[in-house]
Amino acid sequence: MKCQDCGERESQVHFTKIINNEKVDLKLCKECAAKRGFHSPLDNIPFPLANFLAEMMGEQQTTKGSKAMTAPDLSCPNCGLTFDEFSSQGRFGCGQCYQAFRDRLQGLLRKIHGSSLHRGKLPPLLSDEGDAIKEQERLEEELHRAITDEDFERAADLRDKIKSLKENADLVASKEKENV
Repeated sequence: MKCQDCGERESQVHFTKIINNEKVDLKLCKECAAKRGFHSPLDNIPFPLANFLAEMMGEQQTTKGSKAMTAPDLSCPNCGLTFDEFSSQGRFGCGQCYQAFRDRLQGLLRKIHGSSLHRGKLPPLLSDEGDAIKEQERLEEELHRAITDEDFERAADLRDKIKSLKENADLVASKEKENV
């Protein structure tokens, strides 16, 4: 959408104000917004994630002999952003970047979060599925403890319960695919 003031450049600043119960929307380019006195409070603040990512990625270099070797630079097929550019600015160019850089991101996410899998909340419709996932995780932890304690009978029982849970989950998933 074009800027509402100059009509030349693309609008980048969207401002909404309400005066006397009337909503006024302004869509302005950065230059016109600056003329009106609008600016982002984050404009002059450095983006620390970029530095953090660069430091983390620096540790992922591998050494071969005495020379440091890095993997060939990847780029997103959709927007053309390279992995080095992502590392320096800390932002992706598009949604396809996640898939393009997937292999390199998994190690980085493991370093940052301790895991490369997101285990957030599930929507209410999937809460039963979430309960099954939590139960499976609990059983796997208990299985690990049983093996560590060398309680192999208990470990066998837990293994069978986990296998049963997985089979039920696969059955439910195949039925859902049939319904789609």
